[in-house]
Amino acid sequence: MRDFLADSLYFGIGLTLIAYEIGLWMKRRFKLAIFHPLLVAGAIVIGVLLLTGVSYEEYNSSANYITYLLTPTTVCLAVPLYSQIEQLKAHKFAVLGGILAGVLTNLLTIFGLSLLFGLPKTEYVTLLPKSITTAIAMPLCEVYGGVVPITIAAVTITGILGSVIASGVCRLFRISEPVAQGLAIGTASHAAGTSRAIELGETQGAMSSLAIAVAGILTVVVVPFFVNLY
Repeated sequence: MRDFLADSLYFGIGLTLIAYEIGLWMKRRFKLAIFHPLLVAGAIVIGVLLLTGVSYEEYNSSANYITYLLTPTTVCLAVPLYSQIEQLKAHKFAVLGGILAGVLTNLLTIFGLSLLFGLPKTEYVTLLPKSITTAIAMPLCEVYGGVVPITIAAVTITGILGSVIASGVCRLFRISEPVAQGLAIGTASHAAGTSRAIELGETQGAMSSLAIAVAGILTVVVVPFFVNLY
């Protein structure tokens, strides 16, 4: 059974899609943020691999085709952004200032925690792109000699955590302005967080989509400085 699954061309894709559909069903059924589809799907995939004895490398070889959809999926987030173009024009300086503040906060936090815990530089540069979309984080990690699988894990955990706590954080700090909510969520937790921002409202979703793209670009620009700083 294990060899059959490991050699199957569609095992990884099928398992991933089924696990994600189960995650979507649980989110609709229980209506709790903790049942985020990515979190549920990840747990299911890990469980199946442990039960069947299929290695991650074997699973990934047949599921890797899904990775190719990351870039076009990110581009598709421009659709809600275009519908809110007037909002963007009206708040352009606040938007850029807010995203820049978020990017610098993320990078400075990683820098400070890496110094505090004495992380080697390889692990430091691996964590730097944790708050941007995977499509940008992976090549950025490779360029500076980081460990790509750990970067992917950090990006995923960051996105899921942001999606789960986004509403609570906005309530806690009394952030009620839709533009501010969207920018904060998108800058901190990229596409996974944006899925939650879209649920909060059209403006939040559009601003979060914008934050993904701009935060990614700004991170690519300023990361060399932080790499050399450590």
